[in-house]
Amino acid sequence: MQRGETGQFEVASTAGEVVHAFIPTPLPPVPPLDLTGQRQKRLEASLLACGRLDGIAAMLPDPDLFLYTYVRREAVLSSQIEGTQSSLSDLLLFELEDVPGVPLDDVVEVSNYVAALEHGLTRLRGGFPLSNRLIREVHEKLLARGRGADKQPGEFRRSQNWIGGTRPGNALFVPPPPNLVEACMAQLEVFLHADDDGLPTLVRAALAHVQFETIHPFLDGNGRVGRLLIALILFESNVLRQPLLYLSLFFKQHREEYYRLLGLVRTSGDWESWLDFFLDGVAQTAGQAVETAHRLLALFRDDAARVQDLGRAAASALRVFDALRARPLSSIGTIVERTGAAYPTVARAVESLETLGIVREVTGRKRERVFGYTHYLDILNEGAEPL
Repeated sequence: MQRGETGQFEVASTAGEVVHAFIPTPLPPVPPLDLTGQRQKRLEASLLACGRLDGIAAMLPDPDLFLYTYVRREAVLSSQIEGTQSSLSDLLLFELEDVPGVPLDDVVEVSNYVAALEHGLTRLRGGFPLSNRLIREVHEKLLARGRGADKQPGEFRRSQNWIGGTRPGNALFVPPPPNLVEACMAQLEVFLHADDDGLPTLVRAALAHVQFETIHPFLDGNGRVGRLLIALILFESNVLRQPLLYLSLFFKQHREEYYRLLGLVRTSGDWESWLDFFLDGVAQTAGQAVETAHRLLALFRDDAARVQDLGRAAASALRVFDALRARPLSSIGTIVERTGAAYPTVARAVESLETLGIVREVTGRKRERVFGYTHYLDILNEGAEPL
């Protein structure tokens, strides 16, 4: 539906240039969204896919195990969209404090993303509402270290920013002036808390993401916080009991269309085209997460059966195998800490798992070696390669 521009422009000055800053109209859209016909079917398909994902999460023997690595995969993907070159293995090595050859600034950014997401989820589990205060807390965690640490972490911007172009005068888009950011975010918060507009949660998340990106309330980290916001909305609303739906890979794979549709919302009010794209992304992403979970369950089952065939060495090898399921990149010292087994016992078990082809050493070093559960990492790395 073509509604016309979904906001108004205000002349502002920044970096010595005059710009036309865009101030979005508060949500929800007027006239109301068309949620009939094929769009209703898309919504139903997306909800069904989320239900399947919730169901498979309930079947997992240890959902936290899957969540640990899936959250880190999302951190890698979301950060890659912003230009980092870290891989999932880089992040896991960094968390072991073993980072040979890892681009430190990049991996610190990814680690910050994990901390930001986990902080938001912990606050929501504790009953804290999804609010501007929580969004600022998440942003503070995101920019706590490394690049961006000097960009007012946890604070709405007090200066004009812009998107695209080499300077304000040739920018692709200029968000609201700094003096209006607080008011725009307050309106978004009202929308997030509304319970009388009849909008399904998936639709609310789709609208809120665009509005947040349009306001661009921070000096840095807006894209990552905007993607986090989707996960936090779905989790708070109990669409998913485990936070396992992340759209960063879908946005990464369809970057041009993503940005084109954001622009269409602003210039012509075509929320429906954006919503179709978003719902397709939810259905596809949830379906892929279910498939990934099934593949991992099958991998764990088959590999455990191979370990059990080791005879007398099986018991200790299974303990080490379980530790590597929980942390698919680990040093022998880390496994000793996690299992409580003696160092020589763990070393022999790791050697047995190497012989079976379940794990391999990843650093090429003779000391302080790190072992990876390679097939597990291969499945998680699909689509998560640096751009």
